Amino acid sequence: MDKKIGFIGCGNMAKAMINGMLGSNLVDRENIIVSAKSSETLERIKKELGVLTTLENKKIAREVDILILAVKPYLYEDVLREIKEDIKEEVIVVSIGAGISLDFLKKNLKDGSKFIKTMPNTPALVGEGMSAITLGENLLEQEIEDVLDIFKSFGKVEIIDEKLMDGFTAICGSSPAYIFMLIEAMADAGVREGIPRQMAYNMSAQAVLGSAKMVLERDEHPGRLKDNVCSPGGTTIEAVISLEKGGFRASIMQAVRECAIKSKSMKK
Repeated sequence: MDKKIGFIGCGNMAKAMINGMLGSNLVDRENIIVSAKSSETLERIKKELGVLTTLENKKIAREVDILILAVKPYLYEDVLREIKEDIKEEVIVVSIGAGISLDFLKKNLKDGSKFIKTMPNTPALVGEGMSAITLGENLLEQEIEDVLDIFKSFGKVEIIDEKLMDGFTAICGSSPAYIFMLIEAMADAGVREGIPRQMAYNMSAQAVLGSAKMVLERDEHPGRLKDNVCSPGGTTIEAVISLEKGGFRASIMQAVRECAIKSKSMKK
């Protein structure tokens, strides 16, 4: 890609995105520019990533083709007010902030601006992200492809309707926390059975990783895959019955629902 890409803000997610682009050879280092609030932060970013840096948000707005807003959601309004008049024509503004709506972007950008709402999740840090994209206005097909390529560089991506974004947040944006809790609980149980703790963490994490890979790579329903592990009168069915008694699936579904409700309440 010969586009110049700018990041306003460079936290963990921005770094994950940059590492994905560089690791997949999608963009050259000299075509990525990052801004931050302090020279110390920029020095660290330059040393770590080798990309261009600046203290001036307006400089990024004037120079790039794709502008990624990687600041905290509460800062969006101030940042957009600062750079609004400096964003050159045809720039695609990409939001990665939770709760930032297309309507909010439209109201805070110049008429005719191009913008996209996205939500990546934290496994992007290890190249296994799951991102959702909701398209704004005035976008050309190639421009959409360019943004998709960025998100594909650190995982998988789907284009969805904005009304589905709260559900996506609940099952993908926040779900790494649920999975980490599952891994931790499995490992604790392993320790109880005498397995050394770090070994138990490794075993539990690999079991989750392998199970997820089976869902993604084999054309079988998760329920069938579960059935295949449950031998009649065996150990696994005993564990499944115990989980059902504890409301395992119901508690997950309720957690997802509560997360989606909270996501809806945070919209700008």
